[in-house]
Amino acid sequence: MRINKYLAESGVCSRRSADKLIMDGVVKINGKVASVGDEVSIDDLVTVSGRPVSAVKKFDYFIMNKPKGYVCTVKDDKGRKTVMELLPPNIARVFPVGRLDYDTEGLLIFTNDGDLTFKLTHPKNEVPKTYLVKTETAISDEGLYNLRNGVIIDGVKTKKCSVRLIERGHKGTRLHITITEGKNRQIRKMIEAVGAEVDFLKRIKIGELMLTGMNRGDVRRLTPREVEYLRSL
Repeated sequence: MRINKYLAESGVCSRRSADKLIMDGVVKINGKVASVGDEVSIDDLVTVSGRPVSAVKKFDYFIMNKPKGYVCTVKDDKGRKTVMELLPPNIARVFPVGRLDYDTEGLLIFTNDGDLTFKLTHPKNEVPKTYLVKTETAISDEGLYNLRNGVIIDGVKTKKCSVRLIERGHKGTRLHITITEGKNRQIRKMIEAVGAEVDFLKRIKIGELMLTGMNRGDVRRLTPREVEYLRSL
């Protein structure tokens, strides 16, 4: 199989990230620096930055209700707590699929299945992700219209999205926002673009997969049916 697919199926990273590692020259096949498009077999020795990579025999899938105060990295150079600390002990090495920022809560998937990671995170697949948003100030009807039809963040207009008003009053606004993009801190920046500020942010759904019955910090395995559903998105 192609080297990027091998790395993805070995749980190293997504195929897209694998291509970057290959172009950076840190991937070797039998001691020779790999090129994008190289083929590899199960008998070949593949290394990344000098560390051997073995094909994964079995994929693992978990869902977490991420609490605030954790970063979505394996290790943080600032010494902050990472989501990896919340995973059960003695499980296969898995990685968070995408990221929720330090102050954002909610649904986070972990797996060593690189193909599923690619499917859920690549912008071309437009996988819908729904967030509960609370602001301290009321967002006007014009602001809601602009959110739905696209606002400018980082010099680029966001795609149209679904915005459902739950509550609006003197204590602020509560919304469900469903986006199919994954720009850095996108929801927070969208809210700022219409003159408000996020007070609370939680991802509550990926597609129709929800956090039903899970408290903050809870982790459980995804069921086979849930895994197949995510693959179908």
